Order: sequence, then C-alpha cells, then structure tokens
Amino acid sequence: ILHSGATRKLNEISTAYEIFLTYNQTKGFAVPRRSVIALIFSGAFISRVDSYDAAYAQQSVGLREYIDTFDGYSFKYPQNWIQVRGANADIFFRDPFVLDENLSVELSSPSSSKYKSVEDLGPPQEAGKKVLRQYLTEFMSTRLGVRRESSILSTSSRISDDGRVYYQVEVNIKSYANNNELAVMPQDRVARLEWDRRYLSVLGVENNQLYELRLQVPENVFIEEEFDLRQVMDSFRVNKLVA
Repeated sequence: ILHSGATRKLNEISTAYEIFLTYNQTKGFAVPRRSVIALIFSGAFISRVDSYDAAYAQQSVGLREYIDTFDGYSFKYPQNWIQVRGANADIFFRDPFVLDENLSVELSSPSSSKYKSVEDLGPPQEAGKKVLRQYLTEFMSTRLGVRRESSILSTSSRISDDGRVYYQVEVNIKSYANNNELAVMPQDRVARLEWDRRYLSVLGVENNQLYELRLQVPENVFIEEEFDLRQVMDSFRVNKLVA
C-alpha cells in the first residue's frame, strides 16, 4: 500500500510523462521509454524527489534466479526472458522481443578438463584474447564480402562472496557485408553494417570444469539496459557438486 506522499508523487510522474509524450510527438523525435522514466526520476520534470522515489527509480526490471544443481551453477536473469530449448548451450534464455539479446551458459567436459582455478587461463587479459578468438571462430562466415571488426573492451577479475575468483570479459564485434558481393567494380561493392553487438562473459572454475556465462546484446540496447545486465553478470556462481 502506497503512503499518501508516494501516491501524490506517482500522480506527478504520470502527468509529467504525458506532457513529455505530447512534446515528443510535437517535435518529432523518439526517446526510449526507459530513458523517459529515468529523466522523470532524475528531476528533469520533477523538481523535488524524496528518498522513496529515488529508491523506486533505481529498481531493476526484476530478476529471477536459475539454479542448476546437476551441473553446479546458478545465475539471475531478467524475469521476462524466456528459455529456449534445443540451443547449442547447456542453458539458453533470450529476450522475447529483442532476439539478438540472450544469455547462455557453457561448460567444459568433466572428462577432458582438469581446471583448478580460472587463473589456469592466465591473467584476465589473456583470457580475454581467448574469449574473443572463440567468438570470432563461431561467427566465421563463408559469404563473400563479409568483414568483422572486433575489440576487447575490458577484462577484470573479482573475488565473489563465495570466495572464488571470476574473470569478466567484454568485447565488441561488428559485422559488415557488401551490398553487392558479386559486383565486378569495387565501387559497386559498398559495405554496410549488419550488426553491432556487445558480448559479456563471466568465467569461473569448479568441479575441474570451466564455466562461462555469456550475454549477447546489441550495443544500442546495452546502453539502456546496462544496469540489469551487470546485475546478471555479478550473480553468476559456480557450485561444488556433491558426489
């Protein structure tokens, strides 16, 4: 039940949002709805924001926990995402509307891997290079005129509350393709951007296995959903299997 101050504030927010939409339509530009809400709460349309509203503004879209007791890992994911079965991963979730935004977990074979720590991969920078090479291998194309641009944005390590070391790797990959790959003259083969994505990986080791949480998201969507996606990354845990 909302107290009277909260109710009044929500009414002010609703009014401000309607005013913004009217102005938005008049000026002929578009701003994502989440960005509009952020502007409203930040004080762009409401001069006085109390502590209740500030806390409300920072809330996530909502995360749900997934626990795999058989393979030994857990993570949180946006509650509106759906699980896709049959994907080439141990588990796979995706946004039902933005199909290029998804999450998966992959793990090495327990019979062929003998990892003791994620540091067996080397320092985070070396792990980042391996992660990027793996992505580029998976995205190899036999189409004529396809070109990929890639870069490692960041690599880091952290000790989580379970005492384990995790590596985090962020890379960007852009794909370009010629609009007419069979054209004879170079000027007739114009490269266009097909997609621009950010890939976020969290690596952990337990049970002699390497676990990797993978997040894929279009760059323009990442800007808007970074807070939630980083919460997902921070939630990833690997767990000791009990024989």
